[in-house]
Amino acid sequence: MLSKTLFILLGLIALAVPVAASLGWLGLSLQYLESPMPLHRALGDMVWQTGTDFLLVAIPMFILLGEILLRAGIAERMYEGIVKWVGWLPGGLMHSNIGSCALFAATSGSSVATAATVGTVAIPQIERRGYNEPLFLGTIAAGGTLGILIPPSINLILYGLLTDTSVPELYLAGFIPGLALALLFMGTVVVICLVRPAYGGEKIRATWPERIAALPALVPPIGIFVVVVGSIYAGLATPTEAAALGVVAALLLAALNRTLTLDMLRLAIEGTMRTTSMIMLIILAAVFLNFVLSVIGLTQALADFVTGLGLTPFHTMLMIVGVLIIIGCFMETLSMLLTTAPLITPIVIALGYDPVWFGILLMVLLETALITPPIGINLYVVQGIRERGQMSDVMIGALPFVLTMFAMIALLLAFPALALWLPSLVY
Repeated sequence: MLSKTLFILLGLIALAVPVAASLGWLGLSLQYLESPMPLHRALGDMVWQTGTDFLLVAIPMFILLGEILLRAGIAERMYEGIVKWVGWLPGGLMHSNIGSCALFAATSGSSVATAATVGTVAIPQIERRGYNEPLFLGTIAAGGTLGILIPPSINLILYGLLTDTSVPELYLAGFIPGLALALLFMGTVVVICLVRPAYGGEKIRATWPERIAALPALVPPIGIFVVVVGSIYAGLATPTEAAALGVVAALLLAALNRTLTLDMLRLAIEGTMRTTSMIMLIILAAVFLNFVLSVIGLTQALADFVTGLGLTPFHTMLMIVGVLIIIGCFMETLSMLLTTAPLITPIVIALGYDPVWFGILLMVLLETALITPPIGINLYVVQGIRERGQMSDVMIGALPFVLTMFAMIALLLAFPALALWLPSLVY
């Protein structure tokens, strides 16, 4: 049954069938092949129950927040401000790429939006400053992945919804690993530029008065982060309500910057509607697929298979990580999250692992999938903004950061407290 499922799914992906349609067709195919009951008749009820879930309202809110920040010019000023503080390091602006991605990720909740926003600002600097182009592009693609891990994160909300895990706990758990991964990315750039100084381009030096003068450019994204995340932990708002507060704060910032126009709002709302429609269609198709997999017994069969291998919990976890890394090379991250989390999380809990910890580990695995070919979405986003050259340049530049993510996965496996210390402290 499992081989049949994988065969149908990989066949649909190979035919370039859109993700939502692939998941829906897979559910319908398995229903007709394996189930004596017409499971599709439950689709209407599932669509209604899922589509009206209050937690999912956070998705369009966070997407709109990112759209407003991008179109209001706040991201560009943020990038220039970060340059003043980290541009002196070996690698120069490449550290600004990663730092800007980390800061923007703390407001937008989306990896694709983070990579697109920072890439738009940063890519014109490559030739102007003499950087190694593949490595520079790789820092944008890798830095953009931080949007999945650093709170607030759309993917953490979906994981919490799918596995009945506390979203505030997941947000707390993502802080230290997210910051640690950003620092590891910067360390990777430093090591490469020390070995190959020519890759580092021009260093950007700034005086202390210039750095102090640049601080106001960093206040808006930090302020929005405080509004969104602070309102959750102060007990003032749910994650959904906090996302709405973030949108209000972004609108106020745009008004203060005199960039709040009807045209800007129209473009931001159009972009939000397109992205939200795509995500919701994938979610609804995945919910139906997970229902079918559960009814035909594949979920329990998979759990029995893993248990029957007789491996230790740690070796079983290593096997799960290896499988997810392979799946990430061929599957888009959102569909990967929606199809694997309901299947694998019960197994992980049965092994004695914490679902909050596994949520963070899964986010890092999804981050890895974002920059591993052939279906690494961030690679295509960066190449699309670049609009020239070969796709292989971006893939080569991202490779060192894939290895860095493997190191982060190893750290989480060896030291679960990286993710669990803050939640245990608060809860």
